[in-house]
Amino acid sequence: MGVRVMSGFMGEFLGTMILIVLGAGTGASINLNKTYAKGSNWTYVSLAWGMAVTMGVYVAGMFGSDGHLNPAVTIGFALFGYFPWAHVGAYLLGQFLGAFVGAAIVILQFYPHFKASPDEASGNSVGIFATRPAIKNPAFNFISEVVATWAFIFILLNLGDFTTGLKPFMVGLLIMTIGMALGTTTGFALNPARDWGPRLAYTILPVPNKGAAEWNYAWVPMCGPIVGGILAAGMKYLLN
Repeated sequence: MGVRVMSGFMGEFLGTMILIVLGAGTGASINLNKTYAKGSNWTYVSLAWGMAVTMGVYVAGMFGSDGHLNPAVTIGFALFGYFPWAHVGAYLLGQFLGAFVGAAIVILQFYPHFKASPDEASGNSVGIFATRPAIKNPAFNFISEVVATWAFIFILLNLGDFTTGLKPFMVGLLIMTIGMALGTTTGFALNPARDWGPRLAYTILPVPNKGAAEWNYAWVPMCGPIVGGILAAGMKYLLN
């Protein structure tokens, strides 16, 4: 593995890990019993996830990656020549592994609170780590993820190098806006690694009192964002 590919892997791994530590940490804070943030509102969620992405992008950029943190970004960019295919595998591996490790850290951090939350009624569910629809309708849930990710990545493509200066902060503001405007239907996954890595961690790690991992829904946050990313990158390519 070349130095540039390895630095890309490390940046994506560490940046995505930070993204999930802060993002899934928010999920645990608002859902689990006996946390100070229990029951906080959607504005809190959108703001926290936006800043989680900002911090993840800063970390990824410091280690030499392009700060994608998201397979939908990496695949969409590569398909239309905005990113080299030779780096795609390392980026995807870093993103999924980083998301899994980030979720494991959150499980450790909140372990006593999982023990104090005996069932889904008390907030102990896969929704802490992965997305769930407000109304379960797979076709429309898929469309929601496509539309939200398309909007996110199309705007992202117009930011240039988004790892430098205040650009990561702008990406965080973009995530907040997408969350508040379009994320209330499915929880705005926008990112297959952000959903599948933590969902797998919740499935296989020893989380006290855990509920079902709901893998029957997981195709939506995997496929919807990838389609949305491809549409956004394709649209940008055609308009250039």
